[in-house]
Amino acid sequence: MSVPRAEYPRPQFVRSEWLNLNGEWEFEIDPGDSGADRGMRSRELTGRITVPFCPESQLSGVEHTDFMPAVWYRRVVEIPSEWAGKRVLLHFQAVDYDATVWVNGTEVGRHRGGFSPIICDLNGVAAPGETATIVLRARDDNDPSQPRGKQSRQYAPHECFYTRTTGIWQTVWMEPVSEIALKRPRITPDVANGTVRIQQQITNNRPGYRVRASVSDADGVIVQTDCRADLDFSVNLDLKIPDDRLRLWDTTDPFLYDLTIEILDASGSVVDSARSYVGMRSIAIDGRKVKINGKSVFQRLVLDQGYYPDGVMTAPNDEALIADIQLSLDAGFNGARLHQKVFEERFLYHADRMGYLVWGEFADWGSSGFGPQHDHQQMSITYAAQWLEVLERDYSHPSIIGWCPLNETWQRLHDKITTLDDATRALFLAAKAMDTSRPVLDTSGYAHRVPETDIYDSHDYIQEEFEEGIEKMRLRHSRMAENEVYINFNSDKNSEPHSVPYRGQPYFVSEIGGFRWNPIVTGSTFEDRKTSWGYGTDPKSLEDLHHRFEATCDLMLTNEHMFAYCYTQLTDIYPEENGIYTFDRKPKFDIARIHAVQTKAAAIESAE
Repeated sequence: MSVPRAEYPRPQFVRSEWLNLNGEWEFEIDPGDSGADRGMRSRELTGRITVPFCPESQLSGVEHTDFMPAVWYRRVVEIPSEWAGKRVLLHFQAVDYDATVWVNGTEVGRHRGGFSPIICDLNGVAAPGETATIVLRARDDNDPSQPRGKQSRQYAPHECFYTRTTGIWQTVWMEPVSEIALKRPRITPDVANGTVRIQQQITNNRPGYRVRASVSDADGVIVQTDCRADLDFSVNLDLKIPDDRLRLWDTTDPFLYDLTIEILDASGSVVDSARSYVGMRSIAIDGRKVKINGKSVFQRLVLDQGYYPDGVMTAPNDEALIADIQLSLDAGFNGARLHQKVFEERFLYHADRMGYLVWGEFADWGSSGFGPQHDHQQMSITYAAQWLEVLERDYSHPSIIGWCPLNETWQRLHDKITTLDDATRALFLAAKAMDTSRPVLDTSGYAHRVPETDIYDSHDYIQEEFEEGIEKMRLRHSRMAENEVYINFNSDKNSEPHSVPYRGQPYFVSEIGGFRWNPIVTGSTFEDRKTSWGYGTDPKSLEDLHHRFEATCDLMLTNEHMFAYCYTQLTDIYPEENGIYTFDRKPKFDIARIHAVQTKAAAIESAE
């Protein structure tokens, strides 16, 4: 039987030896979260599941969509004897939500958060040539405030909330590492100096050890350098690329250099090595322009939420990840907001190599409604901890051109500092501290709380009859030359302010469109929206739908003060029927017409 999702799960930090643990695991639902008291840690489990698919999904073989407060997994693995002399690391790429891992009866890891990896060191517990009995318990309480993204807190999907994900939903794997090993590097392109900057930590230190790095292209090694590893806590390497070998990464030429990093012992022997890659790409702000490699690039973005009919949040195969990016490119988009989900690393790898711009976001939804309206957003410190893990994992991807930790955190401003104020600033500063090479948007839409946010935005859906609504939208964005922009709630004279004032930053409408269209139920009544919905009134025909799409996009493209827009959304998802494609990725529009609209020259680019 073939291994599902058999591809290497961490393509930007590759070691040659590894073992994929996807496939059949023992599995059992623990409805009372009493399994530890009932001996589930030490016995075989009663069911079976196909990892890495969540138990709610069809592909898992379980397809249990009711609430599961706790679930258990078990698998017995023979660790390859060829790894003798190495430490063994056990990786879970993502487990939702609170996970505890035991190997051979010993706890080797615990982790909170459904979107970032768990790494368990098995030293002293299980060695190469030995058997490892792996047991994992995942708890997922539906009640507390926690980052859950768009996972429904009701039984079934409804409106813009979808089928939940519980437990393992990304690849499980093992790898052997040396006693002194590379940690994940931070790779920063410095285009102004034609230099690749590497910040490299190692797990330990020994006198005489060095770190060596080399950058290559198809013609061979371009530059190589090494540095002592036994002085500084973190090794810093600069690799200057000669002008005649310098090739920039962008949407039309997503060129990637190969990168090799090695640890050398005192005798010069290689004790650890990993392969990676780097795209030489710069991001800068010039007034209201966001420039890539010194040029204004209008970002024609689509909202991509990364759900699949058979896999829920897990793509059925690697080809599905590639296909989603290609569907977007075919429609004329050059990038995406990766919305309310931290996408798996292989998606970002494909974005890197396909020249697809993405905004890295966090699945923050799940903190609202836990207090009075003026103070109902209750985010604990775990939001910052999990966001920092995401930033660390994804820092080096050239396709990521900005960070945004929050989405639609609506709450009015008043004279008391609230949890939302603290959380928004903390998450913004976390991103700024981790990454000085990219802009950070404090929140997408609604409650901007950080005056110095690098980017400012709004969400602007037409809710009334379209012709009336598009004219109102035109007026809302007509005074940008006078430094007046549309701000959710603040621009409504009947609403109390929710955001700090705009200060002249680059501005875009990060959610537009969302028009409902299902050819099967065209002409359906409002009552049908109990199970199917979009924004505003329904288009009267496919031609009307095309007209709405073009008029909305044109309004953004022709505004010389707008640097981007983001259309809602790439595909239908459960009850939402506002995608360019159906949930099973069939086109709903004339894709050639959609492409022609989006590839028109943008005013902010032409102004250059």
